[in-house]
Amino acid sequence: MFDIAKLRNIGIAAHIDSGKTTLSERILYYTGKIHQVVEVRSKTGAGPTMDSMDLEREKGITIQSAATYCEWKNYQINLIDTPGHIDFTVEVERALRVLDGAILVLCGVAGVQSQSITVDRQMRRYAVPRIAFINKVDRAGANPDKVVAQLEEKLHLKPVLLTMPIGIEDSFEGVIDLIKMKAVYYLGNNGEIVEERDIPEHLLDEAQRRRTIMIERIADFNDNIAEKYLAEEEISEDEIRSAIRQATLSLHLTPVFVGTAKQNKGVQTLLDGVCHYLPAPTDVKNFALDLDKNEEKVELIADPKSPTVALAFKLEDGRYGQLTYMRIYQGKIAKGDNLINTSNKKKLKVPRLVRMHASEMHDIEEAQAGDIIAMFGVDCSSGDTFTDGSVNFAMTSMHIPTPVVELSVAPKEKSMQANFSKAMNRFQKEDPTFQVYRDEDTGETVIKGMGELHLEIYIERIRREYNCEVVVGKPKVAYREAITHRAEFNYTHKKQTGGAGQFARVAGYIEPIEAEANKEFEFLNKIVGGVIAKEYIPACEKGFAEQLTDGYLIEKPIVGVRVELNDGQMHPVDSSEMAFKTAAKMAIREAVAKANPIILEPIMKLETSAPEEFQGTIIGQINQRRGIIINTTIENNYAIVEAEVPLRDMFGYSNDLRGATQGKGEFTMEFLKYAPVPKSVQDEIIKEYQEIKKKN
Repeated sequence: MFDIAKLRNIGIAAHIDSGKTTLSERILYYTGKIHQVVEVRSKTGAGPTMDSMDLEREKGITIQSAATYCEWKNYQINLIDTPGHIDFTVEVERALRVLDGAILVLCGVAGVQSQSITVDRQMRRYAVPRIAFINKVDRAGANPDKVVAQLEEKLHLKPVLLTMPIGIEDSFEGVIDLIKMKAVYYLGNNGEIVEERDIPEHLLDEAQRRRTIMIERIADFNDNIAEKYLAEEEISEDEIRSAIRQATLSLHLTPVFVGTAKQNKGVQTLLDGVCHYLPAPTDVKNFALDLDKNEEKVELIADPKSPTVALAFKLEDGRYGQLTYMRIYQGKIAKGDNLINTSNKKKLKVPRLVRMHASEMHDIEEAQAGDIIAMFGVDCSSGDTFTDGSVNFAMTSMHIPTPVVELSVAPKEKSMQANFSKAMNRFQKEDPTFQVYRDEDTGETVIKGMGELHLEIYIERIRREYNCEVVVGKPKVAYREAITHRAEFNYTHKKQTGGAGQFARVAGYIEPIEAEANKEFEFLNKIVGGVIAKEYIPACEKGFAEQLTDGYLIEKPIVGVRVELNDGQMHPVDSSEMAFKTAAKMAIREAVAKANPIILEPIMKLETSAPEEFQGTIIGQINQRRGIIINTTIENNYAIVEAEVPLRDMFGYSNDLRGATQGKGEFTMEFLKYAPVPKSVQDEIIKEYQEIKKKN
């Protein structure tokens, strides 16, 4: 019988190269889901189970989040392995949106890195309880205590170490379980035999000291433990576990485990931790918006008897058509059931229901609240909500990051146009951060994404999956425009033809919205006395919004603008929605010219690391690229430089960095904010834009 209290929906998230996919692979091996272990960079070309795309295996990185399920000690675990590379951050975003808990994987040597901070921010956005796994403690320079300190300093978590290493670096043998006060060893060829022994004599004092720290940490959040600790009474294992679970679910504590996935040590203890401390679907509050009651918030109940509510959180084009991943929040779904997509009101009969094991499918007859499943033949978009029709709910949408890099693309041969269009449509549906538009001036198809690697992967996928060679232009920056001053407008649109004419007058002002480039447009209707009829106001708003998508300097969207409409005039015969929309557009065009428009560029958060002797070179390269150094640290003879750099100056950085550091330098980069470009650069951008316009 399915027991929802023993279900765990978890994700594995981390900075690139922390060992997430290796950890997923070991979890599948120990839970009996796979029968041999394959390394991420395996010479056989087989590649790990969870990296099922050829590109993932070649590059040794995870591109798409992969879902699987397994069982551990009567617990059922739905597991999603997410990408670590910042360009694929939407994959992490959508996984965390539907998961109840997460494992934050950290490298025992590098500790908390830039992407760990991003992942932590995403976990906080969806209030996801997490446990941390300090991986690679067998590597030279590993220091779990330093990583625990960074969890507190950099991520502001309250970490509590539940296992400590027996030996460190190449003498790492196993872990000490600080709750059971037992030494745990992982024997056999692949660490599959877990053996508990007494703690080695020389580590007893340290284990005792660490256990005391652990109990003090828990006592801060649990009165029962605090009383027993102060009274020096015995505290049972169950009491400690229950207290840690409560504190983890309420996001007060983060249990920390140590180990090495590659050397097969510490993974089973981590799995026990997943079952003990991460939430079941019933422990987490999920909300929907009731569309019949003005989007009133409704709490969903993880109960199979309640009306069905499910969220499509990821789409994939499989061998049998579109595969839609769904999380069921309430009710149940069986083969043959009728569902309604609340975003477009389309009905759907459930054709085939499967549980995913990476790229393999296992058919099932039904699934219920709390489960993560997939189905075929469903025409929907990522983020659509499905119900059984008895309720009209929508789940809140995911946070979609801003794409910042653009590329013009075209099929090499005319005959490939159909395949090219198919690829564009599919990838846009699958990935909300991959956007396509047509440049009206040049007639080119332009794709937008999160970074060079993001777009490179999609271009490669068009070639491989659609057998379509692509001609690619140079990467371009997705600029924005903004205004810096308030400007009044008072525009009258008059057109007299034979029949009814067009007449509309709009007046008001535009002004910048401070420090909110993310807030693109705000409209204030301050019309009094009916000088503009109510039915024409939406047309005015539409006209303002449309004109702001087409900027004044380089025709890029103008963001951070508040428009107030406070006066106007209409004609009893000649006024119409069309006339007011046109008047609004022309009014904005005139007002923007007076409001001192500027160009905004994407600023990236850059973290570069290389051996210490190259520190000066790295800093020099960043300065040349208009970068501002934020922080420099030295760890294990490696210099880590954090900076903020304009994206415009970052193209080709990877080759320059590799060349200057004998191939030893690495970097990660993510979008941080939009900021005004310096005057000299603005003039350059406008000149480039005008030259392109002349050519066309």
